[in-house]
Amino acid sequence: MQFARSFYYALLLLFVSLPSYAENGTPDRDDIEYPDDEPHSQREIELGKVLFFDTRLSVNKRQSCASCHNPDLGFSDGLVTSIGAMGEKVTRNSPHLYNLAWSSSLFWDGRSSTLEEQALGPISAKGEMNLPLEKLVPRLNAVPFYQTEFNAVYGEDGITLANIAFALAAFERTIISDNSPYDQYIAGDKNSLSPAAIRGLALFEGKANCIKCHDGANFTDDSFHNIGVSPVNEDNGRAAVFDSKELAGAFKTPGLRNTLLTAPYMHNGSIASLEEVVRFYSVGGEHKENISALIKPLNLSEKEIVDLVAFLGSLTDPVQVERPELP
Repeated sequence: MQFARSFYYALLLLFVSLPSYAENGTPDRDDIEYPDDEPHSQREIELGKVLFFDTRLSVNKRQSCASCHNPDLGFSDGLVTSIGAMGEKVTRNSPHLYNLAWSSSLFWDGRSSTLEEQALGPISAKGEMNLPLEKLVPRLNAVPFYQTEFNAVYGEDGITLANIAFALAAFERTIISDNSPYDQYIAGDKNSLSPAAIRGLALFEGKANCIKCHDGANFTDDSFHNIGVSPVNEDNGRAAVFDSKELAGAFKTPGLRNTLLTAPYMHNGSIASLEEVVRFYSVGGEHKENISALIKPLNLSEKEIVDLVAFLGSLTDPVQVERPELP
């Protein structure tokens, strides 16, 4: 098992797994890809959960992963852009963590392709948690609880950067939302959606063409588009990862599950409500430089805007997480 994990970790940058879905359009838990092709143990998940909420992972021990990905705020933080451990403003809005078990790209610019690869980035990032990774292992090694749990889960390797990433990713894979009114509707309960939401679903798949990017069981193509939110020279987006003019100002399509809980919206947090988001798309975006050909004026009526918002609300299925007692 240890060899398999180490081998997987070494290949994180080389392979991208594509999301897969059950035939009925809901996320298929049997198709989650794990590092060693077997589900995480409950003990590994619980270890990752404790790490997720532990402020020891930030330079001044004031901030945890849950500070910017708060379960009570849709695994975001409700801010336009997040605030780092030292009080600095992060340049982008904090994305939610729902159903990332199926995601093939993480961060707004997609610079990581797996949860394991992503996990350590915010910990060491300047302006975020700001803890140099060479200080992370000694800090956790000083806590008897972590020594015991890492040894129990990972054997003689104990506390390593790779195993910290594995544990955090194990917990994050459990943040799954798949029983919303929409899921109940497509499973056969035709009373689970309001008439407005049903009309909104038809718009989502038809006139509004939302499904062109927000497709699949998690309502994302895991791809990148410039939708005209901000000037290209303000944030180059995906083009900062892959030097391509076509990708200038392009950002990852966010999944829409529990989107009602995750305001404000867009990579820069510039849109405060779902109604405003729909109106933004209705007029065809704001900044036209390098904008995707998919973004065109929809000319939605007031009733259609309300119906689309009703459908988006039907994707709500909060994930409750009991905060652990920290060691």
